[in-house]
Amino acid sequence: MIGLLRAAVLAFVLLSVVYVIVSIYSRSVRREKLEKDWDSDPDKLGAESSERDAYIKAGLNAYRHSLRRKLIVLVYIIPMAVVLATAYAVNHQ
Repeated sequence: MIGLLRAAVLAFVLLSVVYVIVSIYSRSVRREKLEKDWDSDPDKLGAESSERDAYIKAGLNAYRHSLRRKLIVLVYIIPMAVVLATAYAVNHQ
C-alpha cells in the first residue's frame, strides 16, 4: 500500500511538471502567433508599440478562457485513466 501511494505521488509530481511545461509552451506559441499576426498586417506598421502590446494582451486574455488551455488538463487525466484501465484489466481477467 505504501508503494502504491509513493508511486501515485511521484506520478502526480511528474505529471505536474509536464503540465507546467506544456502550459508554458502553448502560451508561448499563442503569443508568437499574435505577434506575427500583428506584424503581418501592413495597416498596423505605423502603430505604436502600446497598441501592439494591448492587442497581444487581449489575445492572451482570450486564450486564457479558451478550450485549448482547458484541454491541457488531459495531461493528468489520460495517463491516470490508462493506468487504472490496465490495473483493472490485469486484476479482473
